[in-house]
Amino acid sequence: QVQLVESGGGLVQAGGSLRLSCAASGRTFSNYGTGWFRQAPGKEREFVATIKRSGDSTYYADSVKGRFSISRDNAKNTVYLQMNSLRPEDTAVYYCAASTTYYSNIVAYSEGQTYDHWGQGTQVTVSS
Repeated sequence: QVQLVESGGGLVQAGGSLRLSCAASGRTFSNYGTGWFRQAPGKEREFVATIKRSGDSTYYADSVKGRFSISRDNAKNTVYLQMNSLRPEDTAVYYCAASTTYYSNIVAYSEGQTYDHWGQGTQVTVSS
């Protein structure tokens, strides 16, 4: 079992930046593929970004590609989401997730059902 706690959310103006963190506790974090998802009010949860266990492969939703960057520090049991050039449409609750299942194709980690552990979420609000 692994517990995930997100932090770093807040209110920012359009064009600004935020860095989200997801701290993991419990079992060996380096055994987990991890991802970030988000859910805006009245909308379904959507994939944002994912990174493989070793950190050598990443994959992004088209809507954030070139603006967001996912990274991880397995020594600190933490995964990060650097968000730049934020837009009002990025406003959502952001969730960190971890998967015990290994997939060679990183695209598989863009599906929510891949993950068996979720954090409680952190609110990101981007004002225009």
